[in-house]
Amino acid sequence: MMAAPIEDYALVSDLHTGALISRRGSIDWLCLPRFDSPSVFGALLGTEEQGRWLLAPEAEAAVVVHRSYLRSTFILQTRWATDTGSALVTEFMPVGDRRASIVRRVEGISGTVDMRQELEVRFNYGTVLPWMRRHPYPHGKLLLAIAGPSALVLRGDNLPVAKDHRHAGRFSVAAGERVDLELTWYRSHTEVPDLIDVNAALASTTAYWETWAAHCEPAGQYLPAVLRSLLVLRALTHESTGGIVAAPTTSLPEIAGGERNWDYRYCWLRDAALTLEAMLGHGYADEALHWRNWLLRAVAGDPEDLQIMYAVDGARDLPERVLTQFSGYGGSAPVRAGNGAVSQYQADVVGEVMVALARLRDHGVAEDHFSWPLQRALMSFLERHLDDPDHGIWEMRGEPQYFTHSRVMMWAAFDRAATAARTHGLDGPVDRWDALRDGLRDEIMNHGFNRDLNSFTQSYGSTEVDAALLLLPQVGFLPPDDDRMLGTVARLEKDLLTKSGLLLRYATEAGLDGLEPGENPFLACSFWLVEQYAATGRMKEATALMDQLVGYSNELGLLSEEYDPVNNTMAGNFPQAFSHLALVRAADALNAVASPDRTATAPTGAVSSSERST
Repeated sequence: MMAAPIEDYALVSDLHTGALISRRGSIDWLCLPRFDSPSVFGALLGTEEQGRWLLAPEAEAAVVVHRSYLRSTFILQTRWATDTGSALVTEFMPVGDRRASIVRRVEGISGTVDMRQELEVRFNYGTVLPWMRRHPYPHGKLLLAIAGPSALVLRGDNLPVAKDHRHAGRFSVAAGERVDLELTWYRSHTEVPDLIDVNAALASTTAYWETWAAHCEPAGQYLPAVLRSLLVLRALTHESTGGIVAAPTTSLPEIAGGERNWDYRYCWLRDAALTLEAMLGHGYADEALHWRNWLLRAVAGDPEDLQIMYAVDGARDLPERVLTQFSGYGGSAPVRAGNGAVSQYQADVVGEVMVALARLRDHGVAEDHFSWPLQRALMSFLERHLDDPDHGIWEMRGEPQYFTHSRVMMWAAFDRAATAARTHGLDGPVDRWDALRDGLRDEIMNHGFNRDLNSFTQSYGSTEVDAALLLLPQVGFLPPDDDRMLGTVARLEKDLLTKSGLLLRYATEAGLDGLEPGENPFLACSFWLVEQYAATGRMKEATALMDQLVGYSNELGLLSEEYDPVNNTMAGNFPQAFSHLALVRAADALNAVASPDRTATAPTGAVSSSERST
C-alpha cells in the first residue's frame, strides 16, 4: 500500500523525536529515540514492509468524522464512525519524562466498533527484522522487539499476534469502554521500562503544551496559524540540546518523480537563527537563549571548521548516503540519509547568525564570556573568506558563485558586529568592520544590481532573479520601497510568479544547481512576498496571498516545504520549520501595518533565510 498524501499526516512530538500518523490510522514514520535516529517505522518512504503501526476500524466503510489536535497541543484526536458505532482515538507522545514512547487510546463513543492493528517493526531504516516475543510482566503481558542495541515494548490488553513477519490483531470497543496501547523504545541491554500511567501522562502532556502556548504574545488576525506555527517550531526543538531540526522527515520529494529529495532531520544554523527571532517576537526569550547555547556548543572550536548544519546534539559528521532499500515516497527515489550540503561553504550563514544574535542582544540578553568572543571569531572567519564564492542559500550543487543574497548577508554580519561594539560597548575592530561593510555595499551595487533591468540579480554577472532577493530589506540593506527593490519585485513577478500566484525560488532551467530542472513553489518565498507587499502598501495583494498560503495548511495547521498547485497537494519534507517561520513573519508584517503601535511582534531588523538543498 502506498503512503498517504502528505497533507493527510499529523505530527506528534515529545521534543526529542516525532511521528507521522496518517488519516488511515497508520504511523508511517518514526525515528527513535531522536529526530535524526534511523527509522523504526519507514512505510512513508516505501511500503509497510519498511515498518508501520496501523490502528483503525476494521470496517472498510469506516470514515473519519473529525480529526484535530486537542486545543493547543500535539495530542491528536480522531473520531471514527462505522455502521455499528463510533470511537475516538487519542494519540500522543508523553512530554517531560524523557520516555521515548507513543500512546494510542481507543474509546467507544456509541455502539460497538471493531478495531484492527498491524505492527511491523523494522529497525535501521527498514533493514533489520527484530526478534519478537511475548513476555510476562507483573502488570500483564508485553510484546518485545529486540535487535542489536535497540528494543521496543508494546503494552496493552489486546496485543497483536505473529503472522507472516508482522503482528496483527483485532479487538472491539463498546460505548464507554477504553483500550490503551503504549509502544516504548529503550536500550536493549537495560531493563524493560516501567508501566506508564496513561491518564497522568495525558494530563501532564496536555498541561505542558497548553502552558507553553499560553505565553504566546498577541498575533492579530492570523493568531491560530501563528500559534500553531510556533508550536511546530517548539515540537521540532530537541528539549535537551536546544537544536532545531528543519523537519522530522527525509526525502519527501520536492517534485513527484524527481531527485530533489533531501534529509532535513538536522539543525541548520540559518533556520535556527530565524526560529530565535520568531520566538523572541512572540515572548519566548527562554527558548531563544536555549538555542544560542546550542549554537555556542555546536560551532565551538576553529572557525574554519564552521558548518552550515549539525546533528541535534551538535555532532558534525553527517555523510550523505542513499538508502536503496526504500523505493521512495510515491516512487520518488533516491531516499537519502545525511546531507552532502554539510560540507558546502555558504557565505550567508554567519550573517544569519549575527543578525539573530543582535536581535537577542537588543532584547536585553547580555553577552557572556563565550558568546561575544565566538562572534568575533566568526567575523574573522568571514573576513578571511571575503573573496570566496559560495553555494548560496539554496545549497546549489553546481559551481560556487558570488550570490547577491550571500554578499548582502556578509554585509549584514559586519554591520551587526560594528553596531554591537558601538552600541553595547563590546570590544572589536569597529573601524575595520565599518570599512568592510561599506566596501561590500559598493561591491553589491556595482555587481549585484543590473541598472539596465533595474533589478538585483541572483548572482554577479547574471540576469536571473532569485526569491532570496526579497530578504534584502529584511536585514536593512535598503528600504522595501526603494526603487531598486520595486524593480526587483517587478522582475520576480514577471519571471518567477506562477499562474497559481506562488513564487518559485529561482529558474531551475538556468542549470546553476547541477540538477534536472523543475520543482514546485517553495512556500517560504511566497510568504516573503507577502511581507514585501505589506511593507510597500500593497495590502490587498498581501492579504489575498497570505490567505491563499494559510489555506494550504492541512486541517491540523501543518505546512510542507512546497506546494503543488496543479495537483493541489503538498510536496517536500513535512512539517517544514521554514514554512512555519516564514508564516509567522508574514503575519507579523501584516499586523504591523494594521496596528502600527504593536511593536512587539512587528518585524525588526533582520530575518534569516531558508536553508535548502536544491
